[in-house]
Amino acid sequence: MIKLYSAGRKEGDAQKFVSLHMPSSYSLFDFSRKINYKTEILAGLTVAMTMMPESLSFAILAGFPPLVGLYAAFIMGLVTSVFGGRPGLISGGAGAVVVVLIALMKSQGIEYVFAAVALGGLIQITIGLFKLGKFIRLVPQPVMYGFVNGLAVIIFMAQLEQFKTVVNGQLIWLSGNALYVMAGLVALTIAIVLLLPRFTKAVPPSLIAIIVVFLIVLGFHIDTKTVRDIASVSGGFPPFHIPQIPLNLATLQTIFPYALIMAGVGLTEGLLTLNLVDEITATRGDSNRECIAQGTANILNGFFTGMGGCPMIAQTFVNLNAGARARLSGIIASLTILVIILFGAPIIERVPMAALTGVMIMVAIGTFEWASFRIINKMPRQDIFVGIAVAVITVWLHNLALAVLIGVIISALVFAWESAKRIRARNYIDAEGVKYYEIYGPLFFGSVTAFTEKFDVTNDPEQVVIDFKDSRVADMSAIEALNKLTERYHQAGKMLRLRHLSEDCRILLKNAESVIEVNIMEDPGYKVVH
Repeated sequence: MIKLYSAGRKEGDAQKFVSLHMPSSYSLFDFSRKINYKTEILAGLTVAMTMMPESLSFAILAGFPPLVGLYAAFIMGLVTSVFGGRPGLISGGAGAVVVVLIALMKSQGIEYVFAAVALGGLIQITIGLFKLGKFIRLVPQPVMYGFVNGLAVIIFMAQLEQFKTVVNGQLIWLSGNALYVMAGLVALTIAIVLLLPRFTKAVPPSLIAIIVVFLIVLGFHIDTKTVRDIASVSGGFPPFHIPQIPLNLATLQTIFPYALIMAGVGLTEGLLTLNLVDEITATRGDSNRECIAQGTANILNGFFTGMGGCPMIAQTFVNLNAGARARLSGIIASLTILVIILFGAPIIERVPMAALTGVMIMVAIGTFEWASFRIINKMPRQDIFVGIAVAVITVWLHNLALAVLIGVIISALVFAWESAKRIRARNYIDAEGVKYYEIYGPLFFGSVTAFTEKFDVTNDPEQVVIDFKDSRVADMSAIEALNKLTERYHQAGKMLRLRHLSEDCRILLKNAESVIEVNIMEDPGYKVVH
């Protein structure tokens, strides 16, 4: 789950994390420095205990067998800890990825989900191999505010389903004692998660909350819904399993959109998490290597009955706070989850659903970017609109990647519109009767109309010069605008020339000289700094 932005962090927290000085080495163990194995092992155990409730809850949320969520936590954690883009980053069965697959699960079944997860992993590896991870920088801050806020609302609304039960084949709300018991246990879980950190931070509050509620239900023989009522979590080592789906074009058409969205959401959340850890630890990770590791883990998920996943910011921070500095803690966490799968199922199956519901409600509250409310009156109106639009689309369509894509497109169009309004022209006639147009602002597809309207072809003298010292020709639309303007002056029996073009503009025009005709003045020794 993600809690991404520096805007929402306290200054003291950032300083605390900066002091971690995580190594930038990508080997399994860094023999150039001494590793505190005790710290790494304890951190790994703590991470495992906090990851299990979330992975279990996310699987149940999506309608998967709970064991599918635990397998994802084990596979994602192990593979990315060994081969990922940086030490200390923790991956597992994350809600952002699972939410994308809910619709496919409901319409086609879990076999199609496994196939989509494997295909999504292949897409992620491709992105890493072609070194495209850097494009995560193109996601604007308002888009990410909307992304996490929408995700938080989805997770919270999904928990309300635990307050329903099936009667005569119909899903109805709980009532009477069943409702009071469920609500009371959920409230107790939330209270423990909120209050325990005031007394100690030595143990994860979500883990203690689950244990306390579990012991209360067990000790007082309280009749309430448990994990066993959802599905069995007893199992062995993740079994190799080829998804049982028809191998044809129709199947590819069905799973490819989900695979693409899942890959995009996973890398978006993962690389933003990696960048955040880079920022607060003053170190640098390898985003492309992380893409490859995430993709490899998801392919294994698809063939070993896991639901897929990506980096989890909450568990990453738990790991760092516990003192972990190397990859060993992530390996210990994943192996601990495997041991619990192999030997701890009888206990896990008796965990009350109310405890997991309370934990997930707190996850939703922690995921929501409350800082967005504090700065909303300081943000430009277009950024407010983008953030709200992304959040609404995320909640409405349950499609996080599409919401982010629409947000990026809206932000890009707004930027283009604002940049287009900056085009200016100052004109004068020199002593020789030559008219000069000095252009200010970028000339691109958004500004070509305003640019063209600034010229008076009919009344201009025979010699006209456009000065681009404070402007630049940015794209094909700008080139075509110059071509048409040159033609208009030529048809009027006048000469139009361009000067002070930067080197990249000259190259752009030269590459298009077979389809355009412009007159470029030589400017010896002139240099433009952009």
